[in-house]
Amino acid sequence: MKMPDSIQELQKNYANQSIQVRENDVCVRLVVPNEQSIPEADTLDSQKQSSKRSLAWWMKAILWLSISIIVLLVSLKWGLPFVLEKVLFPILKWEATSFGRPVLALILVGSLALFPVLLIPSAPSMWLAGMIFGYGLGFVIIMIGTTIGMILPYSIGSHFRDRIHQWMKRWPQEEAMIRLAGEGSWFHQFKVVAVFRISPFPYTIFNYAIVVTSMRFWPYLCGSIAGMIPEAFIYIYSGKLIRTLADVEYGNQKLTPLEIIYNVISLIVAIIAIVAFTVYAKRTLNDLKTAEANAEGSAIDNNSLHLDRRRLSIA
Repeated sequence: MKMPDSIQELQKNYANQSIQVRENDVCVRLVVPNEQSIPEADTLDSQKQSSKRSLAWWMKAILWLSISIIVLLVSLKWGLPFVLEKVLFPILKWEATSFGRPVLALILVGSLALFPVLLIPSAPSMWLAGMIFGYGLGFVIIMIGTTIGMILPYSIGSHFRDRIHQWMKRWPQEEAMIRLAGEGSWFHQFKVVAVFRISPFPYTIFNYAIVVTSMRFWPYLCGSIAGMIPEAFIYIYSGKLIRTLADVEYGNQKLTPLEIIYNVISLIVAIIAIVAFTVYAKRTLNDLKTAEANAEGSAIDNNSLHLDRRRLSIA
């Protein structure tokens, strides 16, 4: 009688074990897909975030482009005639009757060299260089003057490095961006300085603030010259365009249909170039900031891992 009971108990145990195995198998099936779905959900979230960022970026770009077009139209309608009549034409008459071209060239070079030292924008001098001397000699004047205007603040600021450093602490984000320029190799410093020159960052402040970094002189100077080349041509073109409009409005010059088409197309190309340079500079600086943040995060992780290993070895 005991044998059948033992057989029945063995059968019951075998049945219970098979049921537990099936349950465990079902649990594994239920758990593993959930675990595998977590990375997929993360990738989907990251894709959604990236698409949202790109959409927001395009919306901002369209918004700023629309605002720029509206401001340009308002300026052409009301602002430009006032400037031409009250400011530009008197200046052109004054320079035509008071100075010769060599003296004007020296005056423009001196203003382009001294204005950045005094934190004064040099745009009016570059416009005048374009209006009076055109692309050839105007470009030479702008590059000589702005080159001197880059060297002087760098040399002066190197003597007041501590004061400038204390002053820059009021704007930590700008200080962090400027510090990116002083890191890396010669070519990296050259590239970042050139990007800063074509970005909306105020170059008069950049000339002084760069001394708080480990930026070397030659990549600073070469990158500054490279970044100033497209800006110089844009200023010369805009100066020549203003001179042409002034001659048409208040002089005896008349534009042919071909000249009107050329000026309209060149104006559109200049606006597109300015927007493209600005967008490229902003995106490049953001990429540099992201890379710097990732490098700092990986360095922190490596330090924490090294400390954990030391603690384990000590234990």
